[in-house]
Amino acid sequence: MTMRTDTVPLEIVARPERDRLGEGPVWLPERGQLFWVDIEAPAIRWLDLASGRTGSHAFAEPIGWVIPRAGRSDFVVGLKSGFAFFDPEAGSLEPLGDPEPEHPDNRLNDAKVDFAGRIWAGSKHCADAAASGALHRLDPDLTWHCHDRDYGVANGPTFSLDGRVLYHTDSAARTVFAFDLGADGALSRKRVFLRFPDAWGYPDGMTTDAEGCLWIAHWGGGRISRFDPDGTLLRSIALPATNITSCAFGGPELDRLYVTSAALGCEHEPAAGALFVLDPGIRGLPPRAFAG
Repeated sequence: MTMRTDTVPLEIVARPERDRLGEGPVWLPERGQLFWVDIEAPAIRWLDLASGRTGSHAFAEPIGWVIPRAGRSDFVVGLKSGFAFFDPEAGSLEPLGDPEPEHPDNRLNDAKVDFAGRIWAGSKHCADAAASGALHRLDPDLTWHCHDRDYGVANGPTFSLDGRVLYHTDSAARTVFAFDLGADGALSRKRVFLRFPDAWGYPDGMTTDAEGCLWIAHWGGGRISRFDPDGTLLRSIALPATNITSCAFGGPELDRLYVTSAALGCEHEPAAGALFVLDPGIRGLPPRAFAG
């Protein structure tokens, strides 16, 4: 596939730190804030759009994602030790449980909420030394279920516009898979959605826009790309950092694309680890919160 690069308005959010491994941006419209994580700091970061202020809360262990809870002020987080509730006001952490006690060297890595309010979360080996990653589902009743295994780096879930397809990535294999997603949370008919050529880097985090197309971050490829639902490349936007990690639409009109990156391995790059803001000319979908 030929990759055509577009140029769009680009901003870098001013803040005192760079993310060693930025990931998982999520827009919270009721707060007017964008949250994301730095997995290796480890920390939750946030940006207040009205004031431009940024903040951070440190954690004692790697944190793969942060997701709001419906009708509440606290969050669900994915840690090396498993699922937990986090209250930013009190600074308190309430463990829920470890979905992978048999893999003590794994950690949770990237997650999204489906149309039924369930969390789909991947995992990976911390040192990338084994294909021990998996795909888990956390239900609103706080039970969890493993759906797929043997991932090098389980990454970037997102969904089709009608919610009937779940897309999930094995970054290590440069492959994005698609599954049929049933109303009961069952997955079926796993198939390859697309494979990245070596020159593109590795598929990382992703999101779905209001037209049902997928935006995928290129780790090692310095860009994000948009694909239609049959996997055809539509456009690509180059960014001034090699390791692009994830993306999410945000802002009052859902017309700004927030893109995380990593300084890991690219410390010499001035913009590596920055949070980028793009105006892609397309709107995203309203964010979803965990129903539990």
